[in-house]
Amino acid sequence: MSYLDSLNEVQRQAVEQTEGPVMIIAGAGSGKTRVLTYRIAHLIRKGVEPFNILSLTFTNKAAKEMQKRIQAVCGNEAKNVMMGTFHSVFSKILRVEASRIGFPSNFTIYDTEDSKSMLRTILKEQGLDDKVYKPNTVYNRISAAKNRLVSYTEYLNNPNFIADDRAALRPEMGKIYKTYQERLIRAGAMDFDDLLFYTYKLFNDHPDALNKYQHRFKYIMVDEFQDTNIAQYNITKKLAAMNRNICVVGDDAQSIYAFRGADIQNILNFEKDYSELKVIKLEQNYRSTKTIVEAANNVITKNKAQLKKDVWTSNESGEKINVYRAASDNEEGRIVAQTIFENKMNLQLRNNDFAILYRTNSQSRSFEESLRKLNIHYKVVGGMSFYQRKEIKDVLAYLRFVMNDQDEQSFRRIVNFPKRGIGDTTIAKIFVIADEQGTSVWDILCNAKSVMTGRLVTLFEGFVDLIKSYKVLANNKDAFEAANEIAKQSGLLKELYEDKTVEGIARYENVQALLNGIKEFVDRPDQEDKSLGTYLQEISLLTDTENEKEDKDYVTLMTIHSAKGLEFNQVFVVGIEEDLFPSAMMLNSRADLEEERRLFYVAITRAEKRLTLSFATSRYRFGQLKSCAPSRFLEEIDPRHLQMTSITANSINAQEQSPAFVGIKPKAGPPVQLRAKAAPAYTPSPDFKPSDTSNLTTGMKVEHPKFGFGTVKDIQSNGTDRKAVIDFKDLGEKTLILSFAKLRIHES
Repeated sequence: MSYLDSLNEVQRQAVEQTEGPVMIIAGAGSGKTRVLTYRIAHLIRKGVEPFNILSLTFTNKAAKEMQKRIQAVCGNEAKNVMMGTFHSVFSKILRVEASRIGFPSNFTIYDTEDSKSMLRTILKEQGLDDKVYKPNTVYNRISAAKNRLVSYTEYLNNPNFIADDRAALRPEMGKIYKTYQERLIRAGAMDFDDLLFYTYKLFNDHPDALNKYQHRFKYIMVDEFQDTNIAQYNITKKLAAMNRNICVVGDDAQSIYAFRGADIQNILNFEKDYSELKVIKLEQNYRSTKTIVEAANNVITKNKAQLKKDVWTSNESGEKINVYRAASDNEEGRIVAQTIFENKMNLQLRNNDFAILYRTNSQSRSFEESLRKLNIHYKVVGGMSFYQRKEIKDVLAYLRFVMNDQDEQSFRRIVNFPKRGIGDTTIAKIFVIADEQGTSVWDILCNAKSVMTGRLVTLFEGFVDLIKSYKVLANNKDAFEAANEIAKQSGLLKELYEDKTVEGIARYENVQALLNGIKEFVDRPDQEDKSLGTYLQEISLLTDTENEKEDKDYVTLMTIHSAKGLEFNQVFVVGIEEDLFPSAMMLNSRADLEEERRLFYVAITRAEKRLTLSFATSRYRFGQLKSCAPSRFLEEIDPRHLQMTSITANSINAQEQSPAFVGIKPKAGPPVQLRAKAAPAYTPSPDFKPSDTSNLTTGMKVEHPKFGFGTVKDIQSNGTDRKAVIDFKDLGEKTLILSFAKLRIHES
């Protein structure tokens, strides 16, 4: 059978349309990779010289997979196609043409860490505060300029850039860019962004070089075109100008990388550059059920900036989309983990069949903890497991050292973080002294004057005083109050908060997620000992991953951004709440909101057989329990496709006292108003003052500062502890320990 016979009619049209500009709009699950690879194979079969074909991808993995498939059709000729990522292909061209732009052919390529290291040196030399000019921030600013093809000379003469930098209190940014670029040139080096910048410069300043590669690459194909930035598009446009045989493949509905510089206008406005453009739409989805495809269409049609298409499938209708409503993020984690456990057993599925997708990495904590408790293997893809992240280890090291001052590993981690001017050599000497005297490092520090002199005495005495003050906090406060104060007083939170890069914001969110988890631990009605020591004991089992064997069968946890291009039998998209998804930072313009909606579309279309959406009606943020409203995106799905699923406490955790989920199954008729189901934020009465609850009895009306008004349904006694089962108006029944609960009794 010919390779063409395995294609549907539209796919075949896309493969056979080899001449002139072509744009293939490939809906989710429509066989895009097959079309792209067969198109290259078809060119070779038609007699096109493989050396005249250029195929640009976004990952080396995609390039290798494509080459393997082409080789299966055309044999070893496939190896002669120039195929790879933009950076890898352009670096090869620059090696050959380096002398034209003043570089040696063996120029060094600096990775991100090399670049940031050079920037740190420049900042130090120029006497600039690295708390204001954070290396991450500076690097990202320069990177964004290069990807817009803005040289340091243009940057320094652009009033808009100058005004932006002054407003950000970083007026020296242009000067840093100039010094950085001059330093790279002097070192005969390029950073990743230079590989694009200098390729454009080569083609722009040297017409003979451009002419050479225009004759070489007579057929150009670009995958994931919606993710290209300004530099990438302008380079490919120059290369294609002579022959105009350019084929771009992508889906505007899956353009989700604006924060990396991707410009959706490249695909939306492609026709303006090629009036004779042939547009082919791959609209048949082979991946998902009808229900999932139609739900995705419901959502994406709300975007105004889009290329219209009608994605459809001939697959079965499949199950309705489950929507879980949880009372908290921890409960959301338990519901999802329990559902995975039950579906594995009932449907004979493997861990690999499941994926949990979230908007930000900081959300992984509750799912990791719940999966571990059920002994379900998982892997955090595109990031480290929550408790293995550096910022989490840093906070926990402080907490552990406060509770155990003999913990040398924790001491090593915190003694000079944030920086106190204590170097590695000094720390090594302290360990040598402790070893010689047969005592602990802490004992040495407490008697610093007897073993050291000068500035070091002051430094270590200050450190000891700090730890001693934290010990007082730990002995007199609950785990959250102690941890929160330690994170603040140590300077950890401040340092993370001031880093406004994408990475810095993520690290700050992770620490807040840790503190929120501690707050939830403290607020658990069944948690009698709320001390920091007890909390650390409880999570020690969750963080002990060092000896776990690598398991290739695992549930995948990842951000939605990382999930693009993947597919799973069952997908759980979690945290579908306003200000979380869509993100509060993406509500300032229609363009931002539409990118969030495209991200939701990508999440939905990862699912093959079963899709589950979940949200929490309350979530801890900055140590406060906040009410959450379901995301507007849920309301955009036709309610015919949704199944509000009720799960009782018994199927989640036999120790639960209240239903884990309160939901309503939608009926035919008007759209279900999901957002209205969230519990409203509660503000206690102005004269709120806790009452003496020693005489509390059933039937009494009470007010709780967070849960609002309720009626006492039952009083339970267990030794000296008394618990009350209270039916709260907006949250349902909760069991509270009266010695901790703050309740105001209303007589009426």
